[in-house]
Amino acid sequence: MKKKHLLNLTLLLIFIYSCKQEPYSISKIEGKQIAIKDSLELDKDFDSLISPYREQLEKDMHRVLSYAPKTYTKSDGDLNTAIGNLMADVVFSEGNPIFNKRTGKNIDIVLLNHGGIRSIISKGNITTETAFKVMPFENSIVVVALKGQQIDSMMHYLSEAKRAHPVRGITLTLDKNYKISNALVNKKPIEKDKTYYVATNDYLYDGGDRMRFFKPNDSVYYLDYKIRNAMIDYFKKVDTINPKIDNRFTQTK
Repeated sequence: MKKKHLLNLTLLLIFIYSCKQEPYSISKIEGKQIAIKDSLELDKDFDSLISPYREQLEKDMHRVLSYAPKTYTKSDGDLNTAIGNLMADVVFSEGNPIFNKRTGKNIDIVLLNHGGIRSIISKGNITTETAFKVMPFENSIVVVALKGQQIDSMMHYLSEAKRAHPVRGITLTLDKNYKISNALVNKKPIEKDKTYYVATNDYLYDGGDRMRFFKPNDSVYYLDYKIRNAMIDYFKKVDTINPKIDNRFTQTK
């Protein structure tokens, strides 16, 4: 009986050993060179499929919405620019009715960032494509409830940044050393215990451009409304835009 078990065990070991796979190794590599051409051949079937959509998109992008009597750039002013003022005013005019309908409250301040303006508005017809060039990002409007003390922090941020960040609803005056000499909200002194509603975009709310004064806050409201779409809606309403540099953010020389 023991010999039979020993024989079976021997046969099993021989079977396992014979089934053992040896490690693989690369013996050779084959390939061929494919030349890169200057152009790709057009897939006519695919092109005919997407052609109607492409034509409609091009038509929509080039649809005239309004008119610009001159060219506006983000470098045409020191601490506030016509194009920046336009964008801040658009966020208010198009965003406040939505915010008011949902909450019964009104936006006090708008704050965007200078770097978010990505193109000029050229003299001539304003199209949908214009809005996409000026604001190519998917940033949406956010309204944040802040106390007066945080508004003070926002004013100090603007004074130290020394950039024409688009603003609305504030009057901020700096002296020749960039120190704050006057800071008002809706033409009134800032009340430290008062709640102010500041419209911005989701990128800045999350701390973009070092704007860390948005958190903590009393509450935040997402309007689900892209700034680019607000611009398009505004352009559709006005025959001719007329933004100007004003006294909302200035320095006394």
